[in-house]
Amino acid sequence: MTGPGNANGARTSIMTIDDDPGVSRAVARDLRRRYGDTHRIVRAESGEKALDALREMKLRGDSVAVLLADYRMPGMSGLDFLEAAADLYPGARRVLLTAYADTSAAIDAINVVDLDYYLLKPWDPPEEKLYPVIDAQLEAWAATDHHPVPETKVVGHRWSARSSQTREFLARNQVPYRWYTSETPEGKRLLAAAEADEHTLPLVITPDGTALVAPSDADIAGRVGLSTTPAKDFYDVVVIGGGPAGLGAAVYGASEGLRTVLIERLATGGQAGQSSRIENYLGFPDGVSGAQLTERARRQAVRFGAEVITTRDAATLEVAGPARTVRFADGDSIEAHTVILATGVSYRKIDAPGCGELTGRGIYYGSALTEASGCVDQDVYIVGGANSAGQAAVYLARHARSVTLLVRGTSLQASMSYYLVQQLEAIDNIHVRTCTEVAEAHGDGHLQRLTLRDNANSTTETVDAPYLFVFIGAAPRTDWLDGVVVRDERGFVLAGPDLGTADAPPAGWNLDRHPFHLETSVPGVFVAGDVRAESAKRVASAVGEGAMAVMLVHRYLEGL
Repeated sequence: MTGPGNANGARTSIMTIDDDPGVSRAVARDLRRRYGDTHRIVRAESGEKALDALREMKLRGDSVAVLLADYRMPGMSGLDFLEAAADLYPGARRVLLTAYADTSAAIDAINVVDLDYYLLKPWDPPEEKLYPVIDAQLEAWAATDHHPVPETKVVGHRWSARSSQTREFLARNQVPYRWYTSETPEGKRLLAAAEADEHTLPLVITPDGTALVAPSDADIAGRVGLSTTPAKDFYDVVVIGGGPAGLGAAVYGASEGLRTVLIERLATGGQAGQSSRIENYLGFPDGVSGAQLTERARRQAVRFGAEVITTRDAATLEVAGPARTVRFADGDSIEAHTVILATGVSYRKIDAPGCGELTGRGIYYGSALTEASGCVDQDVYIVGGANSAGQAAVYLARHARSVTLLVRGTSLQASMSYYLVQQLEAIDNIHVRTCTEVAEAHGDGHLQRLTLRDNANSTTETVDAPYLFVFIGAAPRTDWLDGVVVRDERGFVLAGPDLGTADAPPAGWNLDRHPFHLETSVPGVFVAGDVRAESAKRVASAVGEGAMAVMLVHRYLEGL
């Protein structure tokens, strides 16, 4: 039995989790006896501690081959742990240790958490009951291509906008990396080794040792294992945008046999992927992070055969007979029978003096969770009154000294879900200032102060503020569709019955039927999610529209 090492030299790990210290030690003892020379045996006495250990191992680039968890544990059960661990190590083999009385639950878990095996207690003698099971799991693990990408290193300045964007790009694409500021000894050493300096940041060192000086997102993507080029020239459906609607369309399109490719300019997940916690999504009673939810969806789409392409920005949409051509900003293009527009929306920029210059230097649009570690014991400000702002406030309040929500309206109730308003009211270090907006941002190289305007009293106040996170507005990125697809006055795409009357199809429509419900003014071009005019602007509805768009694609293709 061999135990392949990682790129960092560490042995592949086998982890055992049991809340009974005696059982935990016994399992680890038997595993070390057989596998200790070739594998690292990691022992934990709770699911929570095991997840913490897995997170650290993930950052180091360690490999984990087998997870052996006890079924009955207080707090987090073995099933809950294995499900959560799959987000960190989807390739690890999952084994449940259970008593005979829990056999039926273990059998059910085979489908619930994609369990690989269940092992009955007691396992004596291990030569007959334990080792053959672990041997088989290690062989199955070794036969699959799941080894983690070795660590990427990023060197940059704390208040560099481009350094912040690079870290956010890697984090949102689930690429593990280690961050070094250019002022630290290790940061200086890496800069010297790459013959770079503080004027050419950020420096990205890829796992194979290649040094990228001030690289673009596309440069980085091509070096860290992300797909940037479609494998085919023609598809059944091209999905533009990788938020919940786009991911939903990719999953259902690929699972139903359509040649499907998803094009995303930055990272899958969209605004939902930046949410620290989504608590009202069906099927997740304890909530789920946006990154967790959308990464699972991305993996699901890929498993069904969809291609996911990043760092490609759609520039034009062209119609030529039955083909729909999407041309990218770099001049390349891709063709398909149908297109699903799922580009979502972007947060609106604050146009107050100073905000533009300090964006990425203390002012961030969206959650920018990579900056959360810098908010410890700081006074943090958030602009926005919708769910995304509230979720960010709850997350940042764990470590910040105070979090202040700046809301233009008179209350949160009109724009934020009731459950989230109740949460904010229960957290002592979260404060809400209504009828308030940012009048000016101040700082020398990075944000230091904000001038706030109270519109109710027509007064202003200047406060110390090293961090400002902005969650306002919903601006669709649809300028590239100008002159091709009909949009409303705000730029949202019109579809189905919103295009015309029941008696008359939209102008220029050349088919003897009316547009399908999510079909735009161009036959074969559909729209789903937040970019559609009058959409619900909720994750669940976006996913549903993505799935529905695929159903309508089938109807369209039947008519060709």
